[in-house]
Amino acid sequence: MSVDEVRDWLRERGADRIDHPGGSLYAHLCRVRERLAALGCDADVQLAGLTHAVYGTDGFDVALLDRTGRATLRDLVGDEAADLVYRYGACDRRRTWRGLATTGAVYDRFTGQVTTLRGEHLRSFVDLSVVNELDVVEQDPSVLDTHGAFFHDLFAAWAPAMSPPVASEVTRVFGSRRSGAAGQ
Repeated sequence: MSVDEVRDWLRERGADRIDHPGGSLYAHLCRVRERLAALGCDADVQLAGLTHAVYGTDGFDVALLDRTGRATLRDLVGDEAADLVYRYGACDRRRTWRGLATTGAVYDRFTGQVTTLRGEHLRSFVDLSVVNELDVVEQDPSVLDTHGAFFHDLFAAWAPAMSPPVASEVTRVFGSRRSGAAGQ
């Protein structure tokens, strides 16, 4: 399917009517995909960015698709993107995020299982996670005021697993906001 077809599917599921920092969930999903594209991420990562919240996330508990409907997403975006979207939505952030870059362990909040990511799979997961959070921070600067120190430390720990363009984007966003952010 094309990006436009995926966008149509998201609107059919109501993503354009769900509030999210910066407007709607739909707008957020589109911005994440566009930023991943601008940073040189491959088409599968871009499609995952466009659909990353369809099962909800550990930080956003609104689902557009029940996780038992994974075949629907596979048909829509392909196997690689669908696997990344599931991992992203299922990620138990509290148990996963701190050690992710060194262990590659992603804890599934739905099943309790652990998947270990390596190489490009780890990089794609980290890049998607970072770009998502960068968009939220840019759309709602109070997030940076409240959680800036946490994200600064987290992204520093994740730097070895990030693609160079995403690492540069972290520096650009945090550098431009660091001086005015409380808690940094």
